[in-house]
Amino acid sequence: MNNRITNLFQVKYPIIQAGMVWCSGWKLASSVSNAGGLGLLGAGSMHPEVLAEHIEKCKIATDKPFGVNVPLMYPQIEEIMKIIIEARVPVVFTSAGNPKLWTSALQLHGIKVVHVVSSLKFAKKCQDVGVDAIVAEGFEAGGHNGREETTTLCLIPMISAEVSIPLIAAGGIGSGKAMLAAMALGAEGVQIGSRFAASNESSASEKFKNLIVEAQEGSTELMMKKLTPVRLLKNKFYRQVKEAESSCADPDSLRSLLGKGRAKKGMFEGDLDNGELEIGQVSAMIDRVKPAAEILEEIWQEFLVESKNLLERIHQ
Repeated sequence: MNNRITNLFQVKYPIIQAGMVWCSGWKLASSVSNAGGLGLLGAGSMHPEVLAEHIEKCKIATDKPFGVNVPLMYPQIEEIMKIIIEARVPVVFTSAGNPKLWTSALQLHGIKVVHVVSSLKFAKKCQDVGVDAIVAEGFEAGGHNGREETTTLCLIPMISAEVSIPLIAAGGIGSGKAMLAAMALGAEGVQIGSRFAASNESSASEKFKNLIVEAQEGSTELMMKKLTPVRLLKNKFYRQVKEAESSCADPDSLRSLLGKGRAKKGMFEGDLDNGELEIGQVSAMIDRVKPAAEILEEIWQEFLVESKNLLERIHQ
């Protein structure tokens, strides 16, 4: 395929692997990039020196473009951005903050900048700031989410009707069929997280990967909307949060319950009871841990087959 997303990132397929905390290290990012997509390192769970190490390892493992996802609320953001610029990383996806703060500075160094949004309001602000593309992430997504709870099915056409820059769909996408639907709604590419979290190359705990495979419809819920909304697999920690929210706990009480290192404890270290287990609704459709390249190829081939089948159904 040749469109604005493949041209922007210089990749074969308009498929981006999300930069997920504790899942998206150099092994996953390089594998996706080598397979024709765009792999992202998840800087949100990396100290600056760790990110620098993953960037260098990714460069050794692939000669294809890759990027870094950077939550803008990161406490060492200036050090992180300095590392990215000095390493000449070609693409940066920003999230959880104001894109105006870093977009121009990164672009001055030839870096393509994409910002993740969950609403039309912020999509318009991104376009005004001058980002190169937008990721519109629906309510179905794993990890941090939008307070509006707008689904991908509603969000993508709303944004595509109002913005002119390239649009990437995210949230609930883990198959070629879902990719086709997103493209029909106005997206030019897709960002996929949960499906790649359950890949061989994902840096997540094997226990967490196996729990993703076991997930069923209704196994996740959007929680902690008084802080930053996050979709969680239901476990002991989830039930503690649920009870606190049912008791009208204030934000400070929720912060105390969350504490530090919950996501690392669950997703990386494999504490399935006390950890924060972030994953999307599409986890209910994942039935096996596979190599990232195989996942990407399956999605692309299904996209091609279903595109052809759709045209045939339309012209019957």
